[in-house]
Amino acid sequence: MENIKAAGEPAEASLPGEEDEEYLDTTDAKPDRRGRFLLFGRKKNNDGQTREQDYSSESHYRIVSPTFQYKMSHQRVGKCIIINNKNFDEKTGMNVRNGTDRDAGELFKCFKSLGFDVCIYNDQTCEKMERLLREASEEDHSDSSCFACILLSHGEEGMIYGTDGAMPIKTMTSLFRGDMCKSLVGKPKLFFIQACRGSEFDDGIQTDSGPPNDTLETDANPRHKIPVEADFLFAYSTVPGYYSWRNPGRGSWFVQALCNVLNEFGKQLEIMQILTRVNYMVATSFESWSEDPRFSEKKQIPCVVSMLTKELYFN
Repeated sequence: MENIKAAGEPAEASLPGEEDEEYLDTTDAKPDRRGRFLLFGRKKNNDGQTREQDYSSESHYRIVSPTFQYKMSHQRVGKCIIINNKNFDEKTGMNVRNGTDRDAGELFKCFKSLGFDVCIYNDQTCEKMERLLREASEEDHSDSSCFACILLSHGEEGMIYGTDGAMPIKTMTSLFRGDMCKSLVGKPKLFFIQACRGSEFDDGIQTDSGPPNDTLETDANPRHKIPVEADFLFAYSTVPGYYSWRNPGRGSWFVQALCNVLNEFGKQLEIMQILTRVNYMVATSFESWSEDPRFSEKKQIPCVVSMLTKELYFN
């Protein structure tokens, strides 16, 4: 368990007079607020009662078929846009997000190693963020296998902060819907969001069990319609309603874990396996500490929302 010191209040700024800043955790919110699944077919016996269908031993193994994997053999893996908002207008009431540059740098290296064309944009207003993503959605992605966007900022539930205020996350993500961005139809569109989603703290709970000992041509079938909201994945740093923790010296808990897992398993595991390991790492390896008991021993769990229709491997 990594025991790291938290700020004495849910604010972006470090504690006054605190010199050891790299040990302070802060939140991305306003400073003034408080196995596998097996599907069994069922058949009826002669007496009319249902019974589970018999399966061969092969059914116990996951079948990996190209039919159920996204095609990742295009000329380019795709574009990855990182929006890194650190400084905010005074009118927003938001403090400086110390540690976010560390996040952006680590993410740049991670996604570059996966083959993405990565660009970092620092301190963007709401208008600039929307324009940036609108321009990206209007590009021709025919030679790309997928698209990724990473948002590092303050937030509230459903909202992300530009340097001058908040805007709905949906305003940006909807630009890549199937009816808006035809060259990404049938391709994965990945959004990673490091920001608070509310003002609640997760106090955690003691368990009786210890940790386990283990370490405009598209790819869609033109003869069929697919939902315009399909093939999106949203990886949030925390669940709805809760704070998201960031360490000014080491970066945010979520990005630290994400980069750690991507560096080790990014070209081996499927995206949901990767993000499940990220969930585990954030849940078990991080905990805040503060002299103020209100902000001590707090936990965090990321949240994955997937509308992907196939498995995604970066290999």
